[in-house]
Amino acid sequence: MKLYLTKTPFLVKLLFSKWEWSFYSKKKELYLTFDDGPTPEITDWVLDELKKYDAKATFFCIGKNIDENPQIFERIKSEGHTVGNHTQNHFKSNKHSVEDYLENISLASKHFEGIKPKLFRPPYGRLGLRKSYILRKFGYRIIMWDVLSADFDTKISETKCLNNVIANTDKGSIIVFHDSQKASEKLRFVLPKILEYYSYKGYEFKSIA
Repeated sequence: MKLYLTKTPFLVKLLFSKWEWSFYSKKKELYLTFDDGPTPEITDWVLDELKKYDAKATFFCIGKNIDENPQIFERIKSEGHTVGNHTQNHFKSNKHSVEDYLENISLASKHFEGIKPKLFRPPYGRLGLRKSYILRKFGYRIIMWDVLSADFDTKISETKCLNNVIANTDKGSIIVFHDSQKASEKLRFVLPKILEYYSYKGYEFKSIA
């Protein structure tokens, strides 16, 4: 059963206006984001595809995956992409106390010391308001999304995943993909087409700064 929206409604953005959902822009700019890496082979493939179009992106990395794949994490940074905290163990906000959740973010934060901006995306897009308040007090920007590709959904087709992006993307959209094993099949189909399609239309792919 589908429990997500591929386009974030304006009312949601208004109600949670302290979180960042998209960027107002008159220019043809898009913000590709990738969650859950770094993942062997898949993240490297994503980086290779981005390089073909001189595209920059933002990677929300799980601390555990950075521990296991430090060389891929270093490659992300060295190629000019932005990185953000996605917790140490992909914690779901409503399953953990404030203290445990913040401690898990802190465990991951050692990988991001000195990196600006301080970006955080909550796994599953869920974040309690108290947790959000504390994170923002610590200087984090909470980055959500305007468009969800749903590449993680094993019940939809590759074409449906592609259409989720094309039908909902506007100038300044933040778009979510996943550089994970689960999403890899759809990602390998969709990402090259998105890069080609929007490059042809004159768009620039930017990282969140």
